Amino acid sequence: MVHAGASELDAGVRTVADELEIRNLVARLAHLADGDDIDAYVDCFAVDGRWEHPSAPRRGHADIRAGRLERVADGSVGPGSGTRHVATTVEVRLDGDRATARSTWLYVTGTAGAPVVASTGTYDDEFTRTGNGWRITVRHITIDNDTTAPQEQP
Repeated sequence: MVHAGASELDAGVRTVADELEIRNLVARLAHLADGDDIDAYVDCFAVDGRWEHPSAPRRGHADIRAGRLERVADGSVGPGSGTRHVATTVEVRLDGDRATARSTWLYVTGTAGAPVVASTGTYDDEFTRTGNGWRITVRHITIDNDTTAPQEQP
């Protein structure tokens, strides 16, 4: 039986830990999108991070915060909005102190009654390791064009 050396084992453990931290960051951001802790939401991004939504791109903490506050004010996210962000099928690729992840997202509305998947798409994220852990440097949001809410069958 061949055993990995201590340095190989340490590298393997670090790889697994990094991937788990990134997966948790993707999930955390989805949870925070539906919550009221805007500071924690913004902190998921690098200071110069980018949130690239087709209709409202944002750059840097102040701009990401402003965009988040606008979405809370218009009722599209946050407490009382009746929405839920779901990130799933996450694929992570590590490259030293940088990483990428691709995940599928679902935006659910009407959670206080009969929930409906209002839209779906893809997150293509880029990450960097900072002194405070992994942070998102770019979140590129793609919205599926053919997304429609389920219709009643005649």
